[in-house]
Amino acid sequence: MKDWFRSGRPWVWLTAGAVSVSLLAMLALVTLLGAQGMRLFWPQPAYQLQLAPAPGQPEQLLGEIYAAGKRAAPDGEGGDMYLIRTGGASPAGDFYLLPADRVLARRRPPDLLVLERGGYGKEYGFLQGMTEDGQPLTADDMPGALQQRLTLIATQRRLADGLRVRMQTQLGRHAERLDNQRRQWEKRGQWTPLNMALYRAGQGELEQLAESLSRQAADLDKEMDRDRVVLRDARGASREIPLREIERAWYPNAMGLKAKIRLWAAQIGHFVARDAGEDPAQAGVFPAIIGTLLLVMLMSVMVMPLGVMAAVYLHEYARSGWLTRLIRIAVGNLAGVPSIVYGVFGLGFFVYVLGGTLDKLFYADALPNPTFGTPGLLWAALTLALLTLPVVIVATEEGLARIPSSLRHGSLALGATRAETLWRVVLPGAAPAMITGLILAVARAAGETAPLMLVGVIKSAPLLPVDGVFPYLHAERKFMHLGFQIYDMALQSPDSDAARPLVFATALLLIAIVVGLNVAAIGLRHRLREKYRALAL
Repeated sequence: MKDWFRSGRPWVWLTAGAVSVSLLAMLALVTLLGAQGMRLFWPQPAYQLQLAPAPGQPEQLLGEIYAAGKRAAPDGEGGDMYLIRTGGASPAGDFYLLPADRVLARRRPPDLLVLERGGYGKEYGFLQGMTEDGQPLTADDMPGALQQRLTLIATQRRLADGLRVRMQTQLGRHAERLDNQRRQWEKRGQWTPLNMALYRAGQGELEQLAESLSRQAADLDKEMDRDRVVLRDARGASREIPLREIERAWYPNAMGLKAKIRLWAAQIGHFVARDAGEDPAQAGVFPAIIGTLLLVMLMSVMVMPLGVMAAVYLHEYARSGWLTRLIRIAVGNLAGVPSIVYGVFGLGFFVYVLGGTLDKLFYADALPNPTFGTPGLLWAALTLALLTLPVVIVATEEGLARIPSSLRHGSLALGATRAETLWRVVLPGAAPAMITGLILAVARAAGETAPLMLVGVIKSAPLLPVDGVFPYLHAERKFMHLGFQIYDMALQSPDSDAARPLVFATALLLIAIVVGLNVAAIGLRHRLREKYRALAL
């Protein structure tokens, strides 16, 4: 046994076991997120439940069996329970907790229709027909006619949304420029009748354009409001639902495997590409994806030059003394500071001091409305750059320390200056370590939420930080972030049962983005390592 311990084999097995446990934990995490998140988009079977009579309780329900198991009932009794998703318009509410012994029969009718309503949840019922301007429509294939109308409504909805975005962005920016020009004229004492006429003419043009766009959007809204679908619910009552509120319709009990896979993929794409809404259970993550990617890229652009320059100074130029050791200790300690402290610093220094100073110097005409003196994307990126700076410094210093001194001496002996040696020999050899620091910085910054709540992230952003209006990147705007969206849906949603799968799906998406960014950085590091492998020989 002693020889076995002295051979070092136990430590090999111990480290191999630790690696295996880590891989299994990561695999279990991804499996959990994938199973809980992706099931949200898979078309689940819909049931028609016949229930035992009970005072004040429905006798029939239409919906999906969302969960089953032993749970505490509302009356305090335990037992087997069903959590039924019944739709937003059901008298039982969107979710209904049902004792299993009340279910007398359950069927899966092939003609049971599921409607996904944007901002209203799902609806379950039997298709009775459609109306146009209050008049019933006739069709040989009513489900096919419903799908055709939904496609037309989706096109009209995109056109109307595009018109409203144009009104909000382009017209708003033109109006802001016109008001700034007026304030400049007043400040310079040039508010002459000619300039007043020019200002009123500009206002008139904007009003005419806004009226034209509003009229087009109103016409599209009126066209979308013409059609309604007639649905028979669990009580046998018919009700009309505006077709413009419906995003998708399907018959889950009559679908084959290929049809379910197509719908599953379409719903995932819709979730990724859809804008955020008022209802967290129906919200998309496209603005949060854009905000997260922009934040990480801006942070990387800021932190890499600062971290590399600081590491180069500490390792190549700073004298070895108590001050240098103190600086290294301070850098190491900064890595352990709670992230919320960086958020407070970012709010106090970046937003109020730097942002307020920029507003006074360059945007005085827009005051008291702040431009940069308010939380936004730029200050959030700077805050995270400061938070991840110690990681980049330490990783870069480790890379610089691995460059043999003989390479530096050989370069200097051949006549190169110290700066040329640093630029052409030392930094290329330390590039893989720099990329390692970037990978660690991206992994930490992408998941941070607490400091962002103070320096720019919000629940729902009216405009993206990037658009087609010059200068295209608007770093002063507030933004959305996947980490904050997970927090908001998990803890702030009024309907936790409906939002829970979205929490898992959004978390899985955040992991996928971080892994994708890291894989790209690892690929770049591998290329650099192979390119400069000879330097280590």
